[in-house]
Amino acid sequence: MILVGNPRGGARDLARHLLKQENESVEIAELRGFVADDLDGAFQESYAISRGTKCRQFLFSLSLNPPKDAQVSKDQFFSAVDQAESKLGLTGQPRAVVFHEKRGDDGDMRRHAHAVWSRINAREMKAVPLPHSKRKMQDVSRELYLEHGWTMPRGLAVSGDRDPRNFSLAEWQQAKRIGKDPREIKTAFQDAWAISDSKAAFTHALQERGYWLCRGDKRGYVALDVHGEVHNIAKRVGVRTKAVRERLGDIDALQSVSDAKQEIARAMQRKMDGFKRETAAKERREREEAAKKREALKIRQKQERAKLIEAQQARKIQERDERQARLRKGFLGLWDRLRGERKRTVERNEKEAVAAKLRDETQRKTMASAQVHQRKAVIQERAQQRQENKSTVKSLTQDAQVFKQMETTAEREREARKEAFKQKRRTATKDRPRRHFLPENLPPEPSERERQTNCIYKEGYSTKSTLKSVNNICRNSSSNMLQPATLYKL
Repeated sequence: MILVGNPRGGARDLARHLLKQENESVEIAELRGFVADDLDGAFQESYAISRGTKCRQFLFSLSLNPPKDAQVSKDQFFSAVDQAESKLGLTGQPRAVVFHEKRGDDGDMRRHAHAVWSRINAREMKAVPLPHSKRKMQDVSRELYLEHGWTMPRGLAVSGDRDPRNFSLAEWQQAKRIGKDPREIKTAFQDAWAISDSKAAFTHALQERGYWLCRGDKRGYVALDVHGEVHNIAKRVGVRTKAVRERLGDIDALQSVSDAKQEIARAMQRKMDGFKRETAAKERREREEAAKKREALKIRQKQERAKLIEAQQARKIQERDERQARLRKGFLGLWDRLRGERKRTVERNEKEAVAAKLRDETQRKTMASAQVHQRKAVIQERAQQRQENKSTVKSLTQDAQVFKQMETTAEREREARKEAFKQKRRTATKDRPRRHFLPENLPPEPSERERQTNCIYKEGYSTKSTLKSVNNICRNSSSNMLQPATLYKL
């Protein structure tokens, strides 16, 4: 059942839409929590209450459309409305439920329903918040399809666990980190069952979710995940084994668990090898980028040092000229000497020169220290990348070894089954009673005529004329055996 809902205003327009006479039948099935007893009055009542708040979309309208061939009762519609109400957090809010019957393009009469809630909580005079309402309606719709066993539209089904053969390296690592939730596994099986109507469709849907359909050791329908874990189809889907057998057909056409494990192991080993090649390419790319980055950093730092030295040199000349200008010449300079002012100025200039030198050295050391930290950061970043790539390759190697072990184990199980079957055949043959040819069981002795005919056939007499002659001789002969002379004449 497809559920489509959204918050809205326009109480009068909504009431007119729900009461349109273009439908074959319109039935107001419920008006709950309203003082008014008609649809337009109920919605106007909600609008009047919303005026005491800042809410402009004071209604939530929901349409419920069942599958085309499904026969849905009113009780089932109300159950779906209750589920949606609980999911949205609108429990206890005033609501209206309207049923429409409308003839489709194919001429068939179809029933659908509309439910409208007032969002305004009259006690608190606040609107009920509706975050992620579309996602919640999709969840309810999916649950309804699974509950009633309807064929689920492919766009509504959850992809579940994707086929790991199509994973990227980042997706594979994320899947390993988060693990698997049993509820997600069951949802994946139920969605695959809901959107499929044949064995081929179910097999494809399972493989899209990372599972392989195969024949169990006890002739049951099972599925294998990428790690070789066996899942019972009937238990995961939640249906009887008879229903699984009716949809999937002959079980002997499916591959065995051992064959499926080998297929999975080989496919995943190829995938792990691809991940390793991807990681190696990433390592080469990062190494080249790090080398370029170090070279660019080296050039930039060299330019910064040269620029600093040039700026310090220009400032040094300027400050030296300023200090030299303080020493007056001529009569004023002589006067400064007599007063001791020149001596004080020289001492001041010397102190400023020493301070300027220390300042310039401090700036150079600060820059050198900052540049060292920058180079260390680049080196550490590259070392971290290299370590991450090594860890990734190590993890992929371990995963490949696990799949290799799975393939080896499956091969051993297969060989053990073959050997057990051969041993069973040998035991059955050994225990089978032999047929003893007793005298009474021996075939009867051939007659004289049969022996003569066999003898002639053995000698190579095959033409009709020869056989007629031999028969005539046998009739006329008084002896029991043909004479060599007679055969020679023939």
